[in-house]
Amino acid sequence: MPEAFPIPGRGPVGETLAVDVATVGAARPARAVVVSSGLHGVEGFFGSAVQLAWLEGVRAGRIDVPPGTAVVLVHALNPYGFAWRRRANEGNVDLNRNFLDVGEPYAGVPPLYDRVHRLLNPDAPSARADLFLVRAAWAVCRHGLPALRAAVAEGQYEHPSGLFFGGQGPEASTRLIQEHFWGWTRDSGEVVHLDLHTGLGRRADCQILVEPVHAPNLGWYRARFAPARVVSVADEGAYAARGVMGAWLGRHAAGRRYRFACVEIGTHPPLRVLGALRAENHAHRFSVPGSRPYERAKRELVECFCPGSRRWRRAAVGRALELVARAVAASGDARRHAGGIWIPR
Repeated sequence: MPEAFPIPGRGPVGETLAVDVATVGAARPARAVVVSSGLHGVEGFFGSAVQLAWLEGVRAGRIDVPPGTAVVLVHALNPYGFAWRRRANEGNVDLNRNFLDVGEPYAGVPPLYDRVHRLLNPDAPSARADLFLVRAAWAVCRHGLPALRAAVAEGQYEHPSGLFFGGQGPEASTRLIQEHFWGWTRDSGEVVHLDLHTGLGRRADCQILVEPVHAPNLGWYRARFAPARVVSVADEGAYAARGVMGAWLGRHAAGRRYRFACVEIGTHPPLRVLGALRAENHAHRFSVPGSRPYERAKRELVECFCPGSRRWRRAAVGRALELVARAVAASGDARRHAGGIWIPR
């Protein structure tokens, strides 16, 4: 049976908000596969479609869960962002920058961030054209796309109304995950966790991003998923964000064999995605809900994280379901492939 974990805040028509958790498989599993969605709210449209398609496969008898295994679907980790068509939550916090350890300060900005802050976060209600794409392209030419991407997406903790704000302390969804995650896995000793995301990479292409704390397990990932799709965040030119959920869970797995990967499905070119994030944040701050500027910005954000193309949706959901199937198959063979799988902390 599914469980609902309420979160403070309300949806656009006053509805209550909650994180939903459904488990299929063994009641006392030795292994668990977690598939989570919606940590970045608007990305939950895609993640929810994957989870519903997987459940339909179980219902129709096309998908089986092996004995001793449980599959845990954690739906809408950021229900406010999902309901309001935002990436951030009710406090404008990017939840995947909010998982800091006790004693780690919610403070600071990445290198170069101050040079792009005003570009990313216009602080006036004017809706006039400000040549964002031209200015952003110039910033890319000047600093390079990798440096600009790191400056933008690593997470900042000084500008509460800006993009990629990591918060000033643990948010309600963060505390909920920290307190309940291992209970959701029913204390399984071995956990494979896929967190579903969109918006990064080539259109409809799939990347499996492995955080630095999980880098010792790269051989495991590459042996079980398509090796060309496995990207080491620490080694292959992506950005190393602070406060990432999977990194925090990896540091607090308490001896469990925990393997996390961020699954990214590409949508539109990066400057279009960044422009949509910028425009939505501006509209959410300065426009009246339901107005033309507000709705235009929200529709573009949804398009950039869950394109309306049927071809994209079929391909993206199909690739994600394939990864879930591989994760379920891989969860049972860990004991036969022990080399370098888990580093006790």
